[in-house]
Amino acid sequence: MNSTKKSAFIAIVGRPNVGKSSLLNRLLGAKIAIVSSKPQTTRNRITGVLTEGDTQLVFVDTPGMHKPKNNLGKYMVRSVSESMGGVDCVMLVVEADKEAGPAELGLIDRIKAMEIPSILAINKIDTLKEKDALMKQILAYSQLHDFDAVVPVSAENGSGLDDLKEELMNQAVEGGHFFEDDTLTDQPERVLASEMIREKILRLCDKEIPHGIAVVIEKMRMREGKDILDVDATIYCERETHKRILIGKNGSMLKKISTYSRQDMERFFDCKVFLQTWIKVKEDWRNSIQQMRNFGYDEKDFN
Repeated sequence: MNSTKKSAFIAIVGRPNVGKSSLLNRLLGAKIAIVSSKPQTTRNRITGVLTEGDTQLVFVDTPGMHKPKNNLGKYMVRSVSESMGGVDCVMLVVEADKEAGPAELGLIDRIKAMEIPSILAINKIDTLKEKDALMKQILAYSQLHDFDAVVPVSAENGSGLDDLKEELMNQAVEGGHFFEDDTLTDQPERVLASEMIREKILRLCDKEIPHGIAVVIEKMRMREGKDILDVDATIYCERETHKRILIGKNGSMLKKISTYSRQDMERFFDCKVFLQTWIKVKEDWRNSIQQMRNFGYDEKDFN
């Protein structure tokens, strides 16, 4: 490795719905983590890679810290803890004008115990009506922990992103790059495709449905002799009633999910996509270790 090159592994942590994935996508300048208004969107650790000049940042996006209600929830919380191990820096993302709650306090305790460099990103500053609230929040968090930097940002409009990126770059140490300089993520294409479909379901469907959804890509290959990517996907839900809602009247909802997903895939993979989607019911799959394993979750995180 070229010793003049520098890199840093950075875990992005915080409670659900504070904008961790939106912030990651903003920093990378591309969408690799799915984003929705619903909490607990991110289920897997998603690695994003940003290389500028001699410096490479490797981001590990994590599910929001929450009290788990099922085996999937336990898996998500375990993945947060594992992501914080072995990184060079932790970026704690909190929401503007919100006091530190149990999730934030728990993460700060863990940062202290690990004695790891940390940056506090106060997101959604575009929603603030008064600047005084931000100053009070910065003071309150500074009393909780001596962060290496505190940066107010907006993933929505990009405000403060350059300052945040500069602080993150300062965490890099010499020793070379871990990925090729043009790498954006280490996630397999099938995972990215399934997450694009899951994002559309999160955005389009009612509250009770999305978190009982898993998407499995059954087939993904370029059509011989043509610039067309064939993708077959199965959407698993937990109830027959959910299946009917996902299909919609005369198939209208499934058509909408498939169309928006196909458009995202075509932009990301830079080719024509022929997407076929099916819906199947697997009752209570979020409590079934076997089903979760079948859907691609790493079994070492179940224990």
